[in-house]
Amino acid sequence: MRYELYYWNGIPGRGEFVRLALEAAGARYVDVARHDGGEDAMIELMDGRRIVRPPFAPPFLRAGRIIVGQTANILLFLGPRLSLAPASESGRLWTHQLQLTLADLVAEAHDTHHPIASSLYYEDQRREAKRRAGHFVAERIPKYLDYFERVLGRNPRGARHLVGGRLSYVDLSLFQVVEGLTYAFPKAMARMARGHRNVLGLRDRVRELPRLAAYFASERRLAFNEGCIFRRYPALDL
Repeated sequence: MRYELYYWNGIPGRGEFVRLALEAAGARYVDVARHDGGEDAMIELMDGRRIVRPPFAPPFLRAGRIIVGQTANILLFLGPRLSLAPASESGRLWTHQLQLTLADLVAEAHDTHHPIASSLYYEDQRREAKRRAGHFVAERIPKYLDYFERVLGRNPRGARHLVGGRLSYVDLSLFQVVEGLTYAFPKAMARMARGHRNVLGLRDRVRELPRLAAYFASERRLAFNEGCIFRRYPALDL
């Protein structure tokens, strides 16, 4: 199987969560929008003129005749196929539940710099963004990190993974979230490091996985930037 990943070119965004799973598994895939005509093909699928069940927005994945949208849904689909999810139904549901929790965190991180509307520039909502970011840094980041710290600490198979005793796609997603938060809020994340050693230990182990280390050193890995979900605005790093 060769997968086709559809996501906007130039930003890691939500598409990166899917890329990490594909890269960690050594799967064959093409990042469609990074090739000539790819974004046009992506938009054509979203228009729904050629398919009955069009995706609302990227990322979405084509696997043969199947098209799957929404990051958590894509990873639910890929997990068993890439050996990145537990074999049991209860394990897969738990993994999916953790992924949906991370999706909530990603949405809240985005809304720190676009608290009023995504259609407005950050510069049009600076005051509101600073207030939103203050609450996010003081209340929401610690709440989420504390939760994942507990999940790791209570895993019967050890704190090296969120689910069971082997790598799953939600480990990769937590890695990406921590990296994104560290990019966007470096001062705040430095303050929180001491109390979240399990989370940061997982981040470090994922970074050193051979396939992912090679990916991170390649041109395929897109850097965080101010067009993405995680954006570094010093005024918001409270």
